[in-house]
Amino acid sequence: MRAVLLTKYGSPDALQLTEVQKPAPKSNQVLVKVHSASVNAGDYHRMRGRPLLLRLLSGLRKPKNPLLGTDFAGWVEAVGSDVTEFKPGDEVFGVCAGSFAEYVCAGSTKLALKPANVSFEAAAAAPVVGFTALQGLRDKAQIQAGQKVLVNGASSGVGMFAVQLAKSLGAEVTGVCSTRKLDMVRSLGVDHTIDYTQEDFTRSGQRYDLIYDAVGNHSVGAYRRALSPQGVCVIAGFTSLLRLFEHVVLGRLVSRGGGRQVGFQGIATTPQTDLLAIKELLETGKVMPFIDRSYPLSEAAEAVRYLDQRHARGKVVITVAQASST
Repeated sequence: MRAVLLTKYGSPDALQLTEVQKPAPKSNQVLVKVHSASVNAGDYHRMRGRPLLLRLLSGLRKPKNPLLGTDFAGWVEAVGSDVTEFKPGDEVFGVCAGSFAEYVCAGSTKLALKPANVSFEAAAAAPVVGFTALQGLRDKAQIQAGQKVLVNGASSGVGMFAVQLAKSLGAEVTGVCSTRKLDMVRSLGVDHTIDYTQEDFTRSGQRYDLIYDAVGNHSVGAYRRALSPQGVCVIAGFTSLLRLFEHVVLGRLVSRGGGRQVGFQGIATTPQTDLLAIKELLETGKVMPFIDRSYPLSEAAEAVRYLDQRHARGKVVITVAQASST
């Protein structure tokens, strides 16, 4: 089978489309023929090996696991001996390391049946950003109906999911993005928009009950300035290691006394219960990924490059197969 390999850290030019052995499912795994996979910020961070702390986990000089990609959608090809909830031919979506490939072997608890009303591309675009936004808003921020919520980076994959999720939960939502992405963010149903090239939301005088930041480009003090007295800011992204350190350490310190809370969300987990929650949001139309561009597997390097350049509005997907396996 064909798969995209990361053999060394560097630019997208380091990605290679290579023939590798087709995997075989273990007893608790499902072999999936991939229709679509999506590109996430974690893919280009891993590709570049930055911040350098990531290399402690992924390999100091070169990646231990050369496969790239995490979320996907496709058809079940075969199941392990202990798997009873899926069968060959099922349309599924979920997460698994190495999704930039024609086939993946995923644990059965990392999959769910794909909603019938959602395309393979949209389903593949949902898991990673869905886990992140869902756990950030529901668990970390404990969002409530009627709250004034601001989403910074509303046009990003995580941001677009967070905007729609917050709206579905009854919040009044303000989306922050650049001029060229305002129309896309408005189409997601936000109540207000802020063009960050014209206005700094941390200095506008407005106060928010909840700030969800998919970018992480402001200081702890700036976030606190934009929060209501009991407001909460959850930061899901980072722009530099120094800024990340500030959000993790200083945010925790200033939040100890109660009142305005600022903190870094951390890496999202991937429980099947949350994947099923994402499936329900897709089925009911409460959340729908916005697909900016789709690339064939042979142009995976260009897909990663496009996202890395911060041009994307919503999600970038890689289409691996065009026809049904049946």
